[in-house]
Amino acid sequence: MMLRFILTCLLIFSFGLPSSLARPAPYALRISCGARQNVRTPPTYALWFKDIAYTGGIPANATTPSYITPPLKTLRYFPISEGPNNCYNIVRVPKGHYSVRIFFGLVTQPSLDKEPLFDISIEGTQISSLKSGWSSHDDQVFAEALIFLLGGTATICFHSTGHGDPAILSIEILQVDDKAYNFGQGWGQEVILRTATRLTCGTGKPRFDEDYSGDHWGGDRFWNPMRSFGKGADSPRSTENTIKKASVSPNFYPEALYQSALVSTDDQPDLTYSIDVEPNRKYSVWLHFAEIDATITAEGKRVFDVVINGDTFFEDVDIIKMSGDRYAALVLNATVTVSGRTLTVVLQPKAGGHAIVNAIEVFEIITAEFKTLRDEVSALQKMKKALGLPSRFGWNGDPCVPPQHPWSGADCQLDKNTSRWFIDGLGLDNQGLKGFLPNDISKLKHLQSINLSENNIRGGIPASLGSVTSLEVLDLSYNSFNGSIPATLGELTSLRILNLNGNSLSGKVPAAVGGMLLHRASFNFTDNAGLCGIPGLPACGPHLSSGAKIGIAFGVSLAFLLIVACAMIWWKRRQNILRAQQIAARGAPYAKKRTHVSHDIQMSRHGHNNHGQARTAVENGPSLLS
Repeated sequence: MMLRFILTCLLIFSFGLPSSLARPAPYALRISCGARQNVRTPPTYALWFKDIAYTGGIPANATTPSYITPPLKTLRYFPISEGPNNCYNIVRVPKGHYSVRIFFGLVTQPSLDKEPLFDISIEGTQISSLKSGWSSHDDQVFAEALIFLLGGTATICFHSTGHGDPAILSIEILQVDDKAYNFGQGWGQEVILRTATRLTCGTGKPRFDEDYSGDHWGGDRFWNPMRSFGKGADSPRSTENTIKKASVSPNFYPEALYQSALVSTDDQPDLTYSIDVEPNRKYSVWLHFAEIDATITAEGKRVFDVVINGDTFFEDVDIIKMSGDRYAALVLNATVTVSGRTLTVVLQPKAGGHAIVNAIEVFEIITAEFKTLRDEVSALQKMKKALGLPSRFGWNGDPCVPPQHPWSGADCQLDKNTSRWFIDGLGLDNQGLKGFLPNDISKLKHLQSINLSENNIRGGIPASLGSVTSLEVLDLSYNSFNGSIPATLGELTSLRILNLNGNSLSGKVPAAVGGMLLHRASFNFTDNAGLCGIPGLPACGPHLSSGAKIGIAFGVSLAFLLIVACAMIWWKRRQNILRAQQIAARGAPYAKKRTHVSHDIQMSRHGHNNHGQARTAVENGPSLLS
């Protein structure tokens, strides 16, 4: 038993682990746009996740434009009122190489455009632009690209072009091998491969890798069927024989892809395929071969050249010789620069009289756009929230890329030294903004111009603006800014225009700011009733320090409390006096009677004791009871 275990281990290390054990399954995320619950679809019963919390937009019932479209019943569309840029921001995507595919749909509402036209970008790079008639062509009902996702997220954006509202049926993010479709020089993480076409030749059945039972690391590619390149130009071939060297790293092509082919004829020995492309672009062409024709049994029986747009890229192609056997896969790759609008592949026979091809792939090579500085993106996002920016601005995705669709009101520049975009201007004047200006605006270190005039922005002017030393124009006029002018604005030595008029600012204009008038800067501080201290404004009263102001306020408060206390004491004393007078008034008749009796008694006593010695009242003094 132990010997058997040791032999098993030796075999594993000698020949390698089974593919199912050698690496984990690739990351796969499929999203059913507009769905309120997860969905599984036949025939493979793939799991599609609901898209709640990924993005905005409006869910709606969907009409699928093609039979290759996933059989999903909902989509999500993005009205222009929600802005020109709308994005799915998908987080927790592992770093790696991915095939990203987006299927489009049609909204089941007669009031909406039946065939919207819009642009698609992934991670800030535009990969597709829908053209009229896309819903009638199977290979145009989706956009697909191979891209490296390294930031832990995937941002997929849809950009309105004024021709209907973007409508998205599904999104797939499928991990592929890190070295998949390595075309050689120039390939890497800075490159995106957009699928222009992918053909399986000699068959009339459209298939995905899933239908072929292909390896999941292939990315579930769609293969559009090509029955013929032209009438009488070729004839199909097929086989059920096993194809060697097919599903191998890093591209993992399905074996069945090589079991059908097109072969040229005696009437047209050359096999020719043409595709419309965008001019002045680079393309990566992948040609698939396997010798499945029973009449070709040895090397030298079929030899041909591969010519692309008039240039010979491969000479003397002998499939059996180059693949090592009959029924063995051979893949050739070429990078082509196309100046016109057509890419043409011609297979020209040199021996055997006929050429053969099993499949063709064409990718547009796109250089990934540089990103905007992360701190500046964060600052703009906080401004968006603080200013209550309307959704019509479409501040979603990256502010500067794709360059065809920058954020409204944001001016961008590319720093070639750091390979990063930055914001050098903000123009949001007269847009009905009602929030406040956050301190994070100072993170836009490269700003040269800010125009936020004619809004209703409240609060104070951030002192942090003084650190944006590149600022030349600052126009905050006709808003509701209050408080004082920050002295830090005097540190903006490049400032040429400062408009703060039409606000509710108060206090003395800082000396550092007022002194900049000597540097020929143009300032406007009018229509601020509380400002003072420079020519054109009212003169300021005695300047008090903050401590003095606090002391005065404390003294005034104390004096007020003393006045209140004295008033209370006076009021209570007055009440006591009034109460005493009331008591005296009630006892007045009794007191008067008693006074008269006492007076009679005294007079009687004087009469008996002072015979002939009577004195006047003045001489005797006042009576105590009179």
